[in-house]
Amino acid sequence: MGVTTEILLPLALFVIMVSLGLGLGLADFRRIAAQPRDILVGLASQILLLPAVAFVIATVWAPAPALAIGLMIIAAAPGGVTSNLLTRYAGGDVALSVTLTAVTSLAAMVTVPLVVVLALGHFGGAGATEGVSMAGIAVRMFAIVVVPVALGMALRGARPALAARLEPAATRLSGVLFLVVVAAAIWVERGNIATYFAAAGLAALALNVTMMAIAFWGTVLLGCGRRQRIALSLECGLQNGTLAIAVVAALGLDAAHAVPAAIYSLLMFATALGFVAFARGTRAAGIA
Repeated sequence: MGVTTEILLPLALFVIMVSLGLGLGLADFRRIAAQPRDILVGLASQILLLPAVAFVIATVWAPAPALAIGLMIIAAAPGGVTSNLLTRYAGGDVALSVTLTAVTSLAAMVTVPLVVVLALGHFGGAGATEGVSMAGIAVRMFAIVVVPVALGMALRGARPALAARLEPAATRLSGVLFLVVVAAAIWVERGNIATYFAAAGLAALALNVTMMAIAFWGTVLLGCGRRQRIALSLECGLQNGTLAIAVVAALGLDAAHAVPAAIYSLLMFATALGFVAFARGTRAAGIA
Protein backbone atom coordinates (compact mmCIF):
# COMPACT_ATOMS: atom_id res chain seq x y z
CA MET A 1 0.00 0.00 0.00
CA GLY A 2 3.03 2.24 -0.43
CA VAL A 3 2.85 5.53 1.47
CA THR A 4 -0.13 4.29 3.47
CA THR A 5 1.75 1.22 4.75
CA GLU A 6 5.00 3.05 5.40
CA ILE A 7 3.68 6.30 6.91
CA LEU A 8 -0.06 6.60 7.50
CA LEU A 9 -0.64 3.11 8.92
CA PRO A 10 2.09 3.30 11.61
CA LEU A 11 1.07 6.89 12.40
CA ALA A 12 -2.62 5.98 12.72
CA LEU A 13 -1.90 3.02 14.96
CA PHE A 14 0.50 5.06 17.11
CA VAL A 15 -2.06 7.84 17.60
CA ILE A 16 -4.83 5.32 18.38
CA MET A 17 -2.78 3.51 21.00
CA VAL A 18 -1.42 6.70 22.56
CA SER A 19 -4.96 8.08 22.80
CA LEU A 20 -5.96 4.86 24.57
CA GLY A 21 -3.10 5.32 27.02
CA LEU A 22 -4.04 8.95 27.65
CA GLY A 23 -7.39 7.80 28.98
CA LEU A 24 -6.03 5.03 31.20
CA GLY A 25 -5.02 5.05 34.85
CA LEU A 26 -4.11 2.40 37.39
CA ALA A 27 -7.73 2.40 38.58
CA ASP A 28 -8.75 0.89 35.23
CA PHE A 29 -6.57 -2.16 35.95
CA ARG A 30 -7.58 -2.39 39.62
CA ARG A 31 -11.11 -2.87 38.34
CA ILE A 32 -10.12 -6.43 37.35
CA ALA A 33 -10.15 -7.36 41.05
CA ALA A 34 -13.24 -5.28 41.82
CA GLN A 35 -15.34 -6.58 38.90
CA PRO A 36 -13.81 -10.02 38.16
CA ARG A 37 -16.84 -11.79 36.69
CA ASP A 38 -17.64 -9.17 34.05
CA ILE A 39 -13.97 -8.73 33.16
CA LEU A 40 -13.42 -12.47 32.80
CA VAL A 41 -16.58 -12.87 30.71
CA GLY A 42 -15.42 -10.05 28.44
CA LEU A 43 -11.90 -11.44 28.09
CA ALA A 44 -13.16 -14.95 27.37
CA SER A 45 -15.59 -13.58 24.77
CA GLN A 46 -12.95 -11.53 22.94
CA ILE A 47 -9.84 -13.65 23.32
CA LEU A 48 -11.34 -17.14 23.02
CA LEU A 49 -14.87 -17.05 21.63
CA LEU A 50 -14.38 -14.39 18.94
CA PRO A 51 -11.55 -16.24 17.11
CA ALA A 52 -13.44 -19.52 17.57
CA VAL A 53 -16.58 -18.11 15.95
CA ALA A 54 -14.45 -16.58 13.18
CA PHE A 55 -12.85 -19.98 12.55
CA VAL A 56 -16.24 -21.67 12.22
CA ILE A 57 -17.52 -18.95 9.87
CA ALA A 58 -14.34 -19.01 7.75
CA THR A 59 -14.60 -22.79 7.50
CA VAL A 60 -18.30 -22.81 6.59
CA TRP A 61 -18.06 -19.88 4.14
CA ALA A 62 -14.82 -21.26 2.70
CA PRO A 63 -13.58 -18.01 1.10
CA ALA A 64 -10.16 -17.73 -0.55
CA PRO A 65 -7.32 -18.51 1.90
CA ALA A 66 -6.24 -14.85 2.08
CA LEU A 67 -9.75 -13.79 3.06
CA ALA A 68 -10.11 -16.58 5.63
CA ILE A 69 -6.79 -15.60 7.20
CA GLY A 70 -7.80 -11.95 7.12
CA LEU A 71 -11.05 -12.76 8.91
CA MET A 72 -9.07 -14.54 11.63
CA ILE A 73 -6.72 -11.57 11.99
CA ILE A 74 -9.56 -9.08 12.56
CA ALA A 75 -11.08 -11.54 15.05
CA ALA A 76 -7.77 -11.64 16.92
CA ALA A 77 -7.50 -7.84 17.05
CA PRO A 78 -8.37 -6.22 20.40
CA GLY A 79 -11.36 -3.98 20.96
CA GLY A 80 -11.41 -0.51 19.43
CA VAL A 81 -11.33 2.71 21.45
CA THR A 82 -14.60 3.83 19.83
CA SER A 83 -16.38 1.18 21.88
CA ASN A 84 -15.86 3.28 25.02
CA LEU A 85 -17.64 6.29 23.52
CA LEU A 86 -20.52 4.28 22.07
CA THR A 87 -20.93 2.41 25.36
CA ARG A 88 -21.53 5.77 27.03
CA TYR A 89 -24.14 6.74 24.41
CA ALA A 90 -25.86 3.36 24.79
CA GLY A 91 -26.07 3.64 28.58
CA GLY A 92 -23.57 0.84 29.21
CA ASP A 93 -20.83 0.34 31.78
CA VAL A 94 -18.13 2.69 30.45
CA ALA A 95 -15.60 1.73 33.13
CA LEU A 96 -15.90 -1.94 32.13
CA SER A 97 -15.54 -1.03 28.47
CA VAL A 98 -12.38 1.00 29.12
CA THR A 99 -10.80 -1.78 31.17
CA LEU A 100 -11.58 -4.45 28.57
CA THR A 101 -10.18 -2.31 25.74
CA ALA A 102 -7.00 -1.76 27.74
CA VAL A 103 -6.49 -5.36 28.80
CA THR A 104 -7.26 -6.91 25.40
CA SER A 105 -4.95 -4.38 23.72
CA LEU A 106 -2.06 -5.32 26.01
CA ALA A 107 -2.89 -9.03 25.78
CA ALA A 108 -2.72 -8.73 21.98
CA MET A 109 1.05 -9.09 22.28
CA VAL A 110 0.38 -12.79 22.96
CA THR A 111 -3.08 -13.49 21.55
CA VAL A 112 -2.57 -12.01 18.07
CA PRO A 113 0.63 -13.98 17.26
CA LEU A 114 -1.02 -17.21 18.39
CA VAL A 115 -4.14 -16.75 16.26
CA VAL A 116 -2.19 -15.49 13.23
CA VAL A 117 0.24 -18.43 13.20
CA LEU A 118 -2.59 -20.94 13.63
CA ALA A 119 -4.64 -19.26 10.88
CA LEU A 120 -1.71 -19.18 8.46
CA GLY A 121 -0.99 -22.85 9.13
CA HIS A 122 -4.61 -23.98 8.74
CA PHE A 123 -5.91 -21.83 5.89
CA GLY A 124 -2.65 -20.91 4.14
CA GLY A 125 -1.50 -24.41 3.32
CA ALA A 126 2.00 -25.79 3.27
CA GLY A 127 4.74 -23.20 3.61
CA ALA A 128 2.44 -20.38 4.73
CA THR A 129 4.14 -20.13 8.11
CA GLU A 130 7.67 -20.34 6.71
CA GLY A 131 9.70 -17.46 8.09
CA VAL A 132 6.89 -16.45 10.46
CA SER A 133 7.54 -16.83 14.17
CA MET A 134 5.29 -16.14 17.14
CA ALA A 135 8.19 -14.46 18.91
CA GLY A 136 8.77 -12.14 15.96
CA ILE A 137 5.11 -11.13 15.81
CA ALA A 138 5.07 -10.68 19.60
CA VAL A 139 8.00 -8.26 19.40
CA ARG A 140 6.20 -6.25 16.70
CA MET A 141 3.02 -6.22 18.79
CA PHE A 142 4.97 -4.96 21.79
CA ALA A 143 6.40 -2.12 19.72
CA ILE A 144 3.16 -1.04 18.06
CA VAL A 145 0.76 -1.61 20.98
CA VAL A 146 2.40 -1.72 24.40
CA VAL A 147 4.96 1.06 23.88
CA PRO A 148 2.53 3.78 22.69
CA VAL A 149 -0.06 2.83 25.34
CA ALA A 150 2.65 3.07 27.99
CA LEU A 151 3.70 6.49 26.63
CA GLY A 152 0.11 7.73 26.86
CA MET A 153 -0.25 6.43 30.41
CA ALA A 154 3.08 7.93 31.42
CA LEU A 155 2.02 11.34 30.10
CA ARG A 156 -1.28 11.08 31.94
CA GLY A 157 0.55 10.21 35.15
CA ALA A 158 3.10 13.01 34.81
CA ARG A 159 0.88 15.71 33.29
CA PRO A 160 -2.78 14.81 33.86
CA ALA A 161 -4.11 18.23 32.80
CA LEU A 162 -2.16 18.11 29.53
CA ALA A 163 -3.29 14.51 28.89
CA ALA A 164 -6.92 15.52 29.44
CA ARG A 165 -6.55 18.29 26.84
CA LEU A 166 -4.77 16.08 24.32
CA GLU A 167 -7.03 13.03 24.55
CA PRO A 168 -10.06 14.42 22.62
CA ALA A 169 -7.84 15.75 19.82
CA ALA A 170 -5.90 12.48 19.65
CA THR A 171 -9.13 10.50 19.49
CA ARG A 172 -10.48 12.64 16.63
CA LEU A 173 -7.18 12.43 14.73
CA SER A 174 -7.04 8.67 15.18
CA GLY A 175 -10.55 8.43 13.73
CA VAL A 176 -9.58 10.39 10.63
CA LEU A 177 -6.39 8.37 10.12
CA PHE A 178 -8.33 5.14 10.63
CA LEU A 179 -10.74 6.05 7.82
CA VAL A 180 -7.81 6.90 5.54
CA VAL A 181 -6.16 3.53 6.25
CA VAL A 182 -9.38 1.59 5.62
CA ALA A 183 -10.05 3.55 2.41
CA ALA A 184 -6.49 2.88 1.22
CA ALA A 185 -6.81 -0.86 1.91
CA ILE A 186 -9.98 -0.97 -0.18
CA TRP A 187 -8.49 1.24 -2.92
CA VAL A 188 -5.48 -1.04 -3.39
CA GLU A 189 -7.79 -3.96 -4.07
CA ARG A 190 -10.47 -1.90 -5.85
CA GLY A 191 -10.34 -4.13 -8.93
CA ASN A 192 -11.31 -7.15 -6.83
CA ILE A 193 -13.34 -5.47 -4.11
CA ALA A 194 -16.74 -6.54 -5.49
CA THR A 195 -15.59 -10.17 -5.60
CA TYR A 196 -13.97 -9.93 -2.18
CA PHE A 197 -17.03 -8.27 -0.67
CA ALA A 198 -19.24 -11.01 -2.07
CA ALA A 199 -16.88 -13.63 -0.64
CA ALA A 200 -16.03 -12.04 2.72
CA GLY A 201 -18.64 -9.32 3.33
CA LEU A 202 -21.35 -11.62 4.64
CA ALA A 203 -18.78 -13.58 6.64
CA ALA A 204 -17.54 -10.38 8.29
CA LEU A 205 -21.11 -9.27 8.99
CA ALA A 206 -22.01 -12.70 10.38
CA LEU A 207 -19.00 -12.58 12.72
CA ASN A 208 -19.87 -9.10 13.92
CA VAL A 209 -23.58 -9.66 14.50
CA THR A 210 -23.12 -13.13 16.02
CA MET A 211 -20.60 -11.91 18.59
CA MET A 212 -22.65 -8.85 19.54
CA ALA A 213 -25.74 -11.03 19.98
CA ILE A 214 -23.88 -13.59 22.10
CA ALA A 215 -22.32 -10.88 24.24
CA PHE A 216 -25.66 -9.17 24.86
CA TRP A 217 -28.13 -12.04 25.19
CA GLY A 218 -25.85 -14.96 25.98
CA THR A 219 -24.31 -13.30 29.03
CA VAL A 220 -27.74 -13.06 30.67
CA LEU A 221 -27.17 -16.72 31.58
CA LEU A 222 -24.01 -15.68 33.45
CA GLY A 223 -25.84 -13.10 35.54
CA CYS A 224 -24.36 -10.01 33.87
CA GLY A 225 -26.40 -6.82 34.30
CA ARG A 226 -27.85 -4.82 31.43
CA ARG A 227 -25.21 -2.06 31.54
CA GLN A 228 -22.44 -4.66 31.55
CA ARG A 229 -24.03 -6.58 28.67
CA ILE A 230 -24.15 -3.40 26.59
CA ALA A 231 -20.45 -2.82 27.21
CA LEU A 232 -19.60 -6.44 26.41
CA SER A 233 -21.58 -6.38 23.18
CA LEU A 234 -19.86 -3.25 21.88
CA GLU A 235 -16.44 -4.52 22.95
CA CYS A 236 -17.01 -7.74 21.03
CA GLY A 237 -18.38 -5.93 17.99
CA LEU A 238 -15.89 -3.09 17.57
CA GLN A 239 -12.40 -4.32 16.73
CA ASN A 240 -9.15 -2.41 16.14
CA GLY A 241 -9.17 -2.64 12.36
CA THR A 242 -6.06 -0.46 12.05
CA LEU A 243 -4.10 -2.96 14.12
CA ALA A 244 -5.36 -5.85 11.99
CA ILE A 245 -4.25 -4.10 8.79
CA ALA A 246 -0.91 -3.26 10.43
CA VAL A 247 -0.35 -6.95 11.22
CA VAL A 248 -0.96 -7.82 7.56
CA ALA A 249 1.56 -5.17 6.48
CA ALA A 250 4.13 -6.16 9.12
CA LEU A 251 4.06 -9.79 7.97
CA GLY A 252 4.43 -8.77 4.33
CA LEU A 253 1.21 -10.55 3.39
CA ASP A 254 -0.65 -9.80 0.17
CA ALA A 255 -3.01 -6.80 0.42
CA ALA A 256 -5.99 -9.15 -0.03
CA HIS A 257 -5.41 -10.32 3.56
CA ALA A 258 -6.33 -6.81 4.76
CA VAL A 259 -9.67 -6.71 2.93
CA PRO A 260 -11.72 -8.53 5.62
CA ALA A 261 -10.42 -6.07 8.24
CA ALA A 262 -11.36 -3.13 6.03
CA ILE A 263 -14.82 -4.54 5.28
CA TYR A 264 -15.41 -5.44 8.92
CA SER A 265 -14.34 -1.95 10.00
CA LEU A 266 -16.94 -0.37 7.76
CA LEU A 267 -19.73 -2.75 8.75
CA MET A 268 -19.06 -2.63 12.49
CA PHE A 269 -19.91 1.07 12.79
CA ALA A 270 -23.28 0.53 11.11
CA THR A 271 -24.16 -2.41 13.37
CA ALA A 272 -22.80 -0.64 16.48
CA LEU A 273 -24.89 2.48 15.82
CA GLY A 274 -27.91 0.26 15.27
CA PHE A 275 -27.19 -1.46 18.56
CA VAL A 276 -26.86 1.89 20.37
CA ALA A 277 -30.29 2.90 19.02
CA PHE A 278 -31.69 -0.47 20.14
CA ALA A 279 -30.17 -0.14 23.63
CA ARG A 280 -31.44 3.40 24.09
CA GLY A 281 -34.88 2.51 22.75
CA THR A 282 -35.34 -0.57 24.92
CA ARG A 283 -34.09 1.32 27.98
CA ALA A 284 -36.67 4.03 27.40
CA ALA A 285 -39.34 1.37 27.04
CA GLY A 286 -38.17 -0.41 30.18
CA ILE A 287 -37.23 -3.59 28.31
CA ALA A 288 -34.29 -5.59 29.75
